[in-house]
Amino acid sequence: MTHVRNLLLGTAFAAITTTAFAQTQPAQPTAPGADVSAQMSTQMQAAPGVPGVQPERPAPQELVAPASNDPLVQKRNANAQANAEYRASKKASKEELRAANKDAKTQYKEQVRNAKINRKADKAAATAELNAAEPRTPKDTGLQH
Repeated sequence: MTHVRNLLLGTAFAAITTTAFAQTQPAQPTAPGADVSAQMSTQMQAAPGVPGVQPERPAPQELVAPASNDPLVQKRNANAQANAEYRASKKASKEELRAANKDAKTQYKEQVRNAKINRKADKAAATAELNAAEPRTPKDTGLQH
């Protein structure tokens, strides 16, 4: 098992190194006093398979497939667009319904709160009126029938 693993690792390493060496540019003759680091950086950019080196990537392009003349594909695309529009309108109407329910709930709570306040005020007014109408005498006069 280890022998097979070693063979696979060796083969992979050999493939990577040969690819890296095959993709490098041929060495250019250097003039006296030339910058060696600039030459190394150009060689590193040319070898994308070398670990630790980030090759320059082209800008991502948006791929757009040409419109198909197949009626089934056109129907599928039309259905997908109609479904997307339906989902969007459904979501918007759900949001409107939630907002309307929230407004109705707050209005109901305010009405209940006002009704409680009014009931307490009416009860207090009725109690005050009863107390004002009755004389302050004890209810039991002590008479027995």
